[in-house]
Amino acid sequence: MSFTPSASNHNRAEMYEEVRLWKNPRERERYDNMADVFSIITTLQALEKAYIKDLVEPAEYTSNCQILLAKYSAAFRQLEGEFPKVEDFVHKYKLDCPAAILRINEGRPITVRDDRGNMGKSIAETVSLFINLMDKLKLNIRANDMLQTDVRDLLDVINRMNLIPSNYTGRDKIPKWLNILTNMNAAEEITDDQARQFQMDLEICYNEFNRLLSAG
Repeated sequence: MSFTPSASNHNRAEMYEEVRLWKNPRERERYDNMADVFSIITTLQALEKAYIKDLVEPAEYTSNCQILLAKYSAAFRQLEGEFPKVEDFVHKYKLDCPAAILRINEGRPITVRDDRGNMGKSIAETVSLFINLMDKLKLNIRANDMLQTDVRDLLDVINRMNLIPSNYTGRDKIPKWLNILTNMNAAEEITDDQARQFQMDLEICYNEFNRLLSAG
């Protein structure tokens, strides 16, 4: 019994044929480089989100972030003629990765201390976070989900600044409050006594921070 391929069978076979995106080795290298950059950016975005959610230890985060940034720098250099900035690449391929873009533009893990070139920005951010937290407490805002993010951001920016010495009182007091909030449910509120103590601790840390600025 003989078998004659039908038109439908022939079309189905064509669906499984390999489709090449390149016509020569140079074009293949271009697509390989774009695939590398795409993979690095999406991985970096996932790493940033994992760190924010405390799913990865700071040391592990720092090591992996530095490796990814180094790989990105090498890979993206091959595409600079087509994509002057990482934002151009992200826009063309419709990537949603704001955390990765921020990390790439800063060129260092969030856990690595800031340099003098970014000190002014870090000082402004620190002052803003202190004032925002103290204002919230004065307005009787007590819920964990309204406080924890600012406390975490404040601790992160303090840890990045070379200006702040290791014996700065905020290095003890702020982690203590972050630990308290981390162990609470989102809608759970700190007590009035805790809020009063928190307010006093923030004022002590803020005043000492201002003295450090004056001394510097």
